[in-house]
Amino acid sequence: MSKLKILASACAFVVLSSVAASGLTGDSSPVYGVKVPDGYRHWEVITVAHEAGENNDIRAVLGNDIALKAFRDGTRPFPDGTIIARLAYFYESSPENDQVVTAPQSFVAGKPTNVQISIKDSKKYPETGGWGYGQFENGVTNPSEPLIKTCFACHVKLDPSKDFVFSHYSP
Repeated sequence: MSKLKILASACAFVVLSSVAASGLTGDSSPVYGVKVPDGYRHWEVITVAHEAGENNDIRAVLGNDIALKAFRDGTRPFPDGTIIARLAYFYESSPENDQVVTAPQSFVAGKPTNVQISIKDSKKYPETGGWGYGQFENGVTNPSEPLIKTCFACHVKLDPSKDFVFSHYSP
């Protein structure tokens, strides 16, 4: 084995060992270390939303049991342990309906764009109002620290009574 290969192997070992020791893996978001929660696809719907403009997506907002209770009861601030999952999809006209109706009028979720996770943990995330954030595409974390830092920069613009959460419960 050449000296270059040995050096490259040693460097790779050091980097991988450092990542493993830090607890961060490809499935943890930068900045906050948020992961996609197991079983989140089985959570109940909090609300749905359409974001027009640049994103032009349709979203399903889901919550764990703690989030659902807080949304239903109107509890603010949200209790620690609250987890909110926002599933985003391209917003597109329904091909089946377009064949029957003369103009596009039914819109559906197209291909998924990303999943965003917000976790409330006041002790772990005191600088961001107790919230940690992550964004995932195709099951893999988006590694962009600048992108993840925009989460709280946007949420902090809300009225404090909302506890930095845009969504509301839709019964």
